[in-house]
Amino acid sequence: MDRQPCTYILASKRNGTLYVGVTSNLVKRIWEHKNHLADGFTRKYFVHHLVYFELHENMYSAITREKQLKKWHRQWKINLIEKVNPQWRDLYPELVGEAGFPSPPSRGGALNSRE
Repeated sequence: MDRQPCTYILASKRNGTLYVGVTSNLVKRIWEHKNHLADGFTRKYFVHHLVYFELHENMYSAITREKQLKKWHRQWKINLIEKVNPQWRDLYPELVGEAGFPSPPSRGGALNSRE
């Protein structure tokens, strides 16, 4: 899933702290969150379970959706997650096609939350 614009929601646990983000490389970005390489909110509050994501045609639509989701009430986000992931499973292992985590992604430069 290289270079596919998407929005995503991370959670610390079921009904826990939520984080909405956007990226063009979901596998790499979630790996960074899980390995505490993404400074800021998710690292500080241990928010690293991928519980929801949406694929987009382009970064403009992904960023627009991210901004929309960030304005939503918490309960609306919970309803969105539970509609497709009622058990709040971490979707990352399914995304990478294995039960474990991939090796570190190749680095083409500095980390950037909006790659």
